[in-house]
Amino acid sequence: MEKHQSVSIRQISRNRAEQVGYYRFLSNENVTIGELVGSLSDHCVSQVEDKHILAISDSSEINLQSHVGRLKAEGLGVVGNNTDVGFYIHPTLVLNAENGFPLGLSTVQLWTREIDHADKHERNYKKLPIEEKESYKWLRSADETQRCLSIGNAKMVTHIADRESDMYEEFTTVPNRKNHVLVRARIDRRLIGKTQSLYAYLNQQPSEGTYTVDVPADSRIGRTAREALLIVRCALVKIQRPEKLSAKDYPPSVTLYAVEAVEVNPPAGTEPIHWRLLTTHQVVCLEQALQIIRWYTWRWRIEQLFAILKTAGLNLEATQLESIAAIKRLSVLALSVAVRILQMIQGRDNPELSANLAFSDEQQQCLSTLAPTVEGHTPRQQNPYPPHSLPWATWIIARLGGWSGYKSQKPPGITTLTRGLKQFESTFFGWKLALGLLVCTP
Repeated sequence: MEKHQSVSIRQISRNRAEQVGYYRFLSNENVTIGELVGSLSDHCVSQVEDKHILAISDSSEINLQSHVGRLKAEGLGVVGNNTDVGFYIHPTLVLNAENGFPLGLSTVQLWTREIDHADKHERNYKKLPIEEKESYKWLRSADETQRCLSIGNAKMVTHIADRESDMYEEFTTVPNRKNHVLVRARIDRRLIGKTQSLYAYLNQQPSEGTYTVDVPADSRIGRTAREALLIVRCALVKIQRPEKLSAKDYPPSVTLYAVEAVEVNPPAGTEPIHWRLLTTHQVVCLEQALQIIRWYTWRWRIEQLFAILKTAGLNLEATQLESIAAIKRLSVLALSVAVRILQMIQGRDNPELSANLAFSDEQQQCLSTLAPTVEGHTPRQQNPYPPHSLPWATWIIARLGGWSGYKSQKPPGITTLTRGLKQFESTFFGWKLALGLLVCTP
């Protein structure tokens, strides 16, 4: 990660403050979360026609404990440790299944846990209907994404999530002819017609083949970089309905395909890679299993989105707003900026991607005006990409963010692109003002 101070979302949005009264806009009760999310969904809808889409959902907490002394009491809640104040966001990031490129957000959920909320034992959580549980967020995201992408005429949707979404309710309610699920298994489930449970049965299946992955170093957990060899297995399984679920509401079993990828001979003292994935997609050979694994690895994109949203990029949790309602509105706006930065990171080397994916026609006109001013005198410091491609625009934004432009150096990352986008937004505002394109209202 680049060693630069992160740029606040407040800085990126400063030009909007000058145009519409930024803080008044965020504090306006007539500006609803639904309308802001709807704007994101509308943009996503325009990108998905005839595409197979991966809809990746996940949750993250917005921790505001460092501001607790000045936050208004209304809307305050707690986050994961049940002590710090803040709220939760649960976006669904939409990717093109062919290449993993992010197309936008189909939906976003935000909620607050009450300051004095009871724990799961006190609430008898396990016996509550799914609609009364926080985990209902997975089904709600899938439902809202289906509606969004059906409007956009997506060819197919695969809903992807981590182990938290390993729920029988999802397997039986989400899939249909155009909607599939893909989750990482969390529960060693009972199987119909088998003496073994899911994990043991899958482990006994013959190997479909092997493949290698590059495992990056991670100093936080003491992991060194290595090349890992993984064995791949797959099986058709019929999962039994959990006893806690009503026979009236859920079928006695559900048929899924299971994929296992487990590392062979990991280094001494290293925990082996071990994935167990459940999906409604057919998996009967190595090629299909590797496709499922590949799609699941792209779940990392939503982790990148959260990194951009927080300390590595926009630093949302450093906001100086005092109202929880206003900060929630800001979070939705910040997510739209985070998606744009993620698109630049993922598309910075692909000249076939159009700049239209992240920049309007007016913004591209401004970028064209700026282009000569950020190029150097040597060929190595000239923008090498076709005009109006996404890498061309990203190269300019990166230069505005302080990147050298040399291919021999590390490619621009979150911090550089965030800083460059902030500089561009300020310049774009001035450019429109100079050309008389900006209409300012009191």
